[in-house]
Amino acid sequence: MRSAPESADTRGAVTLDQVASAAGVSRATASRAINGGNRVSPAARTAVETAVRDLGYRPNLAARTLVTRRTDSIAVVVPEPDERVFADPFFARTLSPVNRVLAERDLQLVLLLARPGQDDDRLLRYLGRSHVDGVLVVSHHRSDGLSDRLAALHIHAAFVGRPWTCADKLSFVDTDNVEGGRLAAQALLERGCTRIGTVAGPADMTASLDRLAGWREATAAAGLELDAVAQGDFTEEGGARATAALLESHPDLDGLFVASDLMAAGALKVLAQSGRRVPEDVAVVGYDDLGVAERTSPPLTTVSNPIGELATRATRMLLESVSGGEPATPMRLIVTPTLVHRQSA
Repeated sequence: MRSAPESADTRGAVTLDQVASAAGVSRATASRAINGGNRVSPAARTAVETAVRDLGYRPNLAARTLVTRRTDSIAVVVPEPDERVFADPFFARTLSPVNRVLAERDLQLVLLLARPGQDDDRLLRYLGRSHVDGVLVVSHHRSDGLSDRLAALHIHAAFVGRPWTCADKLSFVDTDNVEGGRLAAQALLERGCTRIGTVAGPADMTASLDRLAGWREATAAAGLELDAVAQGDFTEEGGARATAALLESHPDLDGLFVASDLMAAGALKVLAQSGRRVPEDVAVVGYDDLGVAERTSPPLTTVSNPIGELATRATRMLLESVSGGEPATPMRLIVTPTLVHRQSA
């Protein structure tokens, strides 16, 4: 009695030579077809794809990486505590478009979380060993040192937000945060506010300092005091704490610029608890317009920060560099923000 033909599984792993033989092409042609090479005729490519499917061939990814020097993956580095990444809508609005752009190119997103100043060496070792084709950095802090160290590694990298250092050596996409801070202050001034305070973001992030600079510029130009400043941390709880401190030291505030909508949500709760009406007693302007602003009470006037657009453009910028082989000349794009009027100011 004859036995059934052996399947690929019973014979062991299918080799590239077996694929080439079944397709009737050379081993080199089979390799180029599987790895996306250009010098393959349509007929040969179809034959190789058929052989791969029929035989159940699975490429040796390690060997493929050695040949193509590509891993088909992009790292998204977020130097933030895990709990903040999964609670703040900013990150969902960032990661979703990044993943969509990568999926269009059949590339894998590798998410790397690292607490600022704690996991830096481990993270840089991983990135320096060519485990990914490129790096996209989101929510960069001065203490994480990523701008200096990525520039020194000479790998494909792009930042969502202006990096602290090496801005002339790294690609990035950002909003004009100085203009955004100015727009927020101007909205309060136009409403007639004469004692305007601000809840700024973390002092170790460029977006925070730029928004604060814009607020100062417009407020000073109107001849108003600049002393009503409290530091927040881009969380709702941080915004509430900073607002409570401002009201204690400056009870006469009639306008408040809060450097993120999440912090502004906390600020609105504190204002309500203190008996102050918004906008009648204190007008409030936030920053981001990522969904939170529409759900606050009252709905929040805010500066639009088109993070989905920024993330999409930064990802495409990074992939353009990767496709060129060596890291390309740094590219940068600054998007002009707009004010979104709602009931809080």
